Amino acid sequence: MDSRTEPAEPETEPKTARPPLLRELLLVVGLFLIYKIGRQLAAGHTAEAFRNADRVWDWERTLHLPGEGAVQGALLHSDTLVHVANTYYATVHFPATVAFLIWLYLKRPAHYVWARRVLAVVTGAALVGHLFFPLAPPRLLKAAGLVDTGQAYGPTVYGAHPATDAVANQFAAMPSLHFGWALMVAIGLIAATRSRWRVLWLLHPLVTLLVIVGTANHYWLDAIVAAALLGIALAVIHLPHRTTTTAGRAHERADDSVRDIPELVGAGR
Repeated sequence: MDSRTEPAEPETEPKTARPPLLRELLLVVGLFLIYKIGRQLAAGHTAEAFRNADRVWDWERTLHLPGEGAVQGALLHSDTLVHVANTYYATVHFPATVAFLIWLYLKRPAHYVWARRVLAVVTGAALVGHLFFPLAPPRLLKAAGLVDTGQAYGPTVYGAHPATDAVANQFAAMPSLHFGWALMVAIGLIAATRSRWRVLWLLHPLVTLLVIVGTANHYWLDAIVAAALLGIALAVIHLPHRTTTTAGRAHERADDSVRDIPELVGAGR
């Protein structure tokens, strides 16, 4: 058979040793605790949080972004749909991210290290944002005219009195880690898998975006800022390169035409 018609050798996961499990558990738990403590330290700036909320609301109108109320209006047509959205907001965010990291750790250790680093950088940057730019969510902003769907329909993860909520800092809307983490989960799974259907993982951040806006927990700008931070982190922390098999590398050396494929060029050098 003409070598030009032979299929390229399949790519394989980079040979990276799986990090020690105990160390990773301590590292992830430690980072999570630091973040939770940091969010609580950022709490209490009620007046500043509402001033910033007015600013964000005005910025969105200046930028002609669609009103958050359009998404919420669609949800409010059905009590069941609102309840499902609230449940998604309350229960999917953290477990989905943990499941993503566990799967990468077991199946794609090189991608796991990459994803964990990206998530740590994005989360750290978000904490800085929460400290220096406290922001009341749209459900608490009178000018927005939106319903606090968590309180009205349930379930909710927040207390009824934001200023005294001991469980969560309700003035940490920007950036939205709900959206930032969901987008990283989708990007990570697309990068780590080879299914022709892997692009469907983008439904997770899309649904998350509609949920966080429709439940009035976040502004559009919260998601935009989170996506920007993630983009910067991905530009700095490089994706692990896949490699071809030994037979594939030999095939590249024998046929210069495959050098038109960038991935095989990098693998064959």
